[in-house]
Amino acid sequence: MRQSLAYSGYSDLAAKPEVLDLIKSCVEQVNAELAQEGPLADSQICRFLVLHKELDPDDDELTRTRKVRRDFVSQKYAVLIDALYAGKSSQHIETLVKFEDGRSGMVAADLVISDVRTLPSVSGKAA
Repeated sequence: MRQSLAYSGYSDLAAKPEVLDLIKSCVEQVNAELAQEGPLADSQICRFLVLHKELDPDDDELTRTRKVRRDFVSQKYAVLIDALYAGKSSQHIETLVKFEDGRSGMVAADLVISDVRTLPSVSGKAA
Protein backbone atom coordinates (compact mmCIF):
# COMPACT_ATOMS: atom_id res chain seq x y z
CA MET A 1 0.00 0.00 0.00
CA ARG A 2 1.65 3.22 -1.15
CA GLN A 3 1.44 6.17 1.22
CA SER A 4 3.84 8.59 -0.56
CA LEU A 5 5.54 9.63 2.68
CA ALA A 6 8.65 11.76 2.53
CA TYR A 7 11.41 10.59 4.87
CA SER A 8 15.15 11.01 5.32
CA GLY A 9 16.03 7.52 6.55
CA TYR A 10 14.87 4.48 8.45
CA SER A 11 14.64 6.17 11.88
CA ASP A 12 12.63 9.07 10.42
CA LEU A 13 10.24 6.69 8.65
CA ALA A 14 9.90 4.42 11.70
CA ALA A 15 8.82 7.37 13.87
CA LYS A 16 6.08 8.65 11.55
CA PRO A 17 2.54 8.34 12.99
CA GLU A 18 1.27 7.20 9.59
CA VAL A 19 3.64 4.22 9.67
CA LEU A 20 2.64 3.29 13.21
CA ASP A 21 -1.05 3.55 12.26
CA LEU A 22 -0.51 1.31 9.21
CA ILE A 23 1.31 -1.31 11.28
CA LYS A 24 -1.36 -1.11 13.98
CA SER A 25 -4.14 -1.76 11.45
CA CYS A 26 -2.23 -4.75 10.02
CA VAL A 27 -1.67 -6.20 13.50
CA GLU A 28 -5.35 -5.74 14.37
CA GLN A 29 -6.32 -7.58 11.18
CA VAL A 30 -4.05 -10.48 12.13
CA ASN A 31 -5.51 -10.44 15.67
CA ALA A 32 -9.02 -10.72 14.20
CA GLU A 33 -7.91 -13.76 12.19
CA LEU A 34 -6.23 -15.33 15.23
CA ALA A 35 -9.42 -14.88 17.29
CA GLN A 36 -11.12 -17.24 14.81
CA GLU A 37 -8.45 -19.92 15.27
CA GLY A 38 -9.39 -21.37 18.66
CA PRO A 39 -6.11 -22.35 20.36
CA LEU A 40 -4.23 -19.55 18.57
CA ALA A 41 -6.55 -16.82 19.91
CA ASP A 42 -4.26 -16.37 22.91
CA SER A 43 -1.38 -15.52 20.54
CA GLN A 44 -2.76 -12.09 19.68
CA ILE A 45 -0.39 -9.14 19.87
CA CYS A 46 -1.33 -6.62 22.57
CA ARG A 47 1.39 -3.99 22.16
CA PHE A 48 4.22 -3.17 19.76
CA LEU A 49 6.93 -0.67 18.97
CA VAL A 50 9.09 -0.03 15.94
CA LEU A 51 12.82 0.02 16.62
CA HIS A 52 14.70 3.23 15.86
CA LYS A 53 17.23 1.32 13.74
CA GLU A 54 17.32 -1.78 11.64
CA LEU A 55 18.87 -4.87 13.15
CA ASP A 56 22.36 -5.18 11.69
CA PRO A 57 25.11 -7.83 11.54
CA ASP A 58 27.71 -5.10 12.15
CA ASP A 59 26.05 -4.39 15.51
CA ASP A 60 26.06 -8.13 16.36
CA GLU A 61 22.24 -8.22 16.30
CA LEU A 62 22.11 -10.54 13.29
CA THR A 63 24.31 -13.34 12.06
CA ARG A 64 25.94 -12.89 8.65
CA THR A 65 23.12 -15.03 7.26
CA ARG A 66 20.60 -12.50 8.72
CA LYS A 67 19.30 -14.65 11.60
CA VAL A 68 18.39 -12.73 14.75
CA ARG A 69 20.73 -13.29 17.70
CA ARG A 70 17.86 -13.51 20.15
CA ASP A 71 19.86 -13.59 23.41
CA PHE A 72 21.98 -10.62 22.35
CA VAL A 73 18.98 -8.62 21.11
CA SER A 74 16.96 -9.35 24.27
CA GLN A 75 19.83 -8.05 26.41
CA LYS A 76 20.60 -5.02 24.23
CA TYR A 77 16.93 -3.95 24.08
CA ALA A 78 15.91 -5.08 27.59
CA VAL A 79 14.76 -1.55 28.48
CA LEU A 80 12.29 -1.68 25.55
CA ILE A 81 11.03 -5.15 26.45
CA ASP A 82 10.52 -4.02 30.05
CA ALA A 83 8.64 -0.92 28.84
CA LEU A 84 6.30 -3.07 26.71
CA TYR A 85 5.37 -5.24 29.69
CA ALA A 86 5.21 -2.29 32.12
CA GLY A 87 2.46 -0.60 30.12
CA LYS A 88 4.47 2.49 29.21
CA SER A 89 3.39 4.59 26.23
CA SER A 90 6.95 5.52 25.24
CA GLN A 91 10.55 4.70 26.10
CA HIS A 92 13.87 6.46 25.58
CA ILE A 93 16.79 4.36 24.36
CA GLU A 94 20.41 4.99 23.49
CA THR A 95 22.21 2.40 21.39
CA LEU A 96 25.83 2.00 20.34
CA VAL A 97 26.04 1.39 16.59
CA LYS A 98 28.88 0.66 14.17
CA PHE A 99 28.87 2.58 10.90
CA GLU A 100 29.95 1.11 7.57
CA ASP A 101 33.19 3.11 7.66
CA GLY A 102 34.19 1.42 10.94
CA ARG A 103 33.35 4.31 13.27
CA SER A 104 31.06 3.82 16.26
CA GLY A 105 28.50 6.20 17.68
CA MET A 106 25.42 6.50 19.82
CA VAL A 107 21.92 6.66 18.41
CA ALA A 108 19.16 7.85 20.72
CA ALA A 109 15.40 7.92 20.27
CA ASP A 110 12.12 8.15 22.13
CA LEU A 111 10.04 5.25 20.86
CA VAL A 112 6.24 5.19 20.89
CA ILE A 113 4.65 2.04 22.28
CA SER A 114 1.26 1.34 20.73
CA ASP A 115 -1.59 -0.66 22.21
CA VAL A 116 -3.49 -2.90 19.82
CA ARG A 117 -7.10 -4.08 19.99
CA THR A 118 -7.44 -7.77 20.75
CA LEU A 119 -10.57 -9.86 20.34
CA PRO A 120 -12.08 -12.63 22.42
CA SER A 121 -11.68 -16.14 21.12
CA VAL A 122 -14.48 -17.32 18.89
CA SER A 123 -15.00 -20.78 20.38
CA GLY A 124 -17.18 -23.41 18.89
CA LYS A 125 -18.88 -22.72 15.58
CA ALA A 126 -22.51 -23.53 14.94
CA ALA A 127 -22.91 -27.06 13.65
